[in-house]
Amino acid sequence: MRTVTTRAPTRLDFGGGWTDVPPYCDNEGGFVCNVAINRYATATLERGATESTDALLRAAVRRSGLTVVHVSLHNDFPVGAGLGGSSAASAAILGALRSWNGEPWDRVAIAEEGRRIEVEDLGIAGGRQDHYAATHGGALALTFTTTVGVRRIPLSDATREALERRSILIYTGESRISGDTIVGVLDAYRAKERRVLDCLARMKALAWQMADALERGDVDDLALLIGEHWVPQRALHPAIPTPRIDEIVARAAAAGALGAKAMGASGGGCVLVIARGDGVERVRGAIEPLGTLLPFTIDTKGLAVAG
Repeated sequence: MRTVTTRAPTRLDFGGGWTDVPPYCDNEGGFVCNVAINRYATATLERGATESTDALLRAAVRRSGLTVVHVSLHNDFPVGAGLGGSSAASAAILGALRSWNGEPWDRVAIAEEGRRIEVEDLGIAGGRQDHYAATHGGALALTFTTTVGVRRIPLSDATREALERRSILIYTGESRISGDTIVGVLDAYRAKERRVLDCLARMKALAWQMADALERGDVDDLALLIGEHWVPQRALHPAIPTPRIDEIVARAAAAGALGAKAMGASGGGCVLVIARGDGVERVRGAIEPLGTLLPFTIDTKGLAVAG
């Protein structure tokens, strides 16, 4: 029986998240620095007419016009982890549907269609960075206006090894729903609340510096910038920090970590911590009791055929 299986990576958003969300990016311009990781959404297509109960799957298949395929989805990351999982899922599904039809992959088109499904079909507020990480892979410098500029940040083998060895990703066990928080931040932006305007501008500026640090292979500088980024990020909305997240960040700092921040829209999900080169085990031991560690490596392929 014919099957098609594709997979797409999730991502770590180092900095600039929220500035990729309209109308902010349309009016002010946005910038995000992120990197794809090997925590994947995997989609499998096979012949059959059984309709999935998953809204994202149903919307993607409906848009494709196919009526004789069954799609199943497997994720090797927690739902609501702040890693861009729904965008990875949409990329994997859309890639599989195109492969089934013998159509070539246009990674930008798949990213944009995935976002349209979330916004138009499912009514989920959000930006574009997750979709581009899922389709393109690697470390990215993403510029957002009414269009998206994609620049791949080259990582040396030494930089990649240091990032993977020194980064600790921990899931708090608190699954978060980001939609209400995103709406709250955007409403504050539209109202021109000075606190939110200043926080978004600072996060964007820090993201530019992060991209430069990655290009220079300076993981120490990247880690310090990530820690600095958490200050305006957590000030955007009261639902972003949680007691568990704050404890992880505090324990990591006390153990000698250089920087830590929550992933995605936060309010739960995952926290990324970057330790000093000689302090990884000490930091890991300090925060491990507070959640579930999610080991990862950097994904360089983006959307790909699985297997």
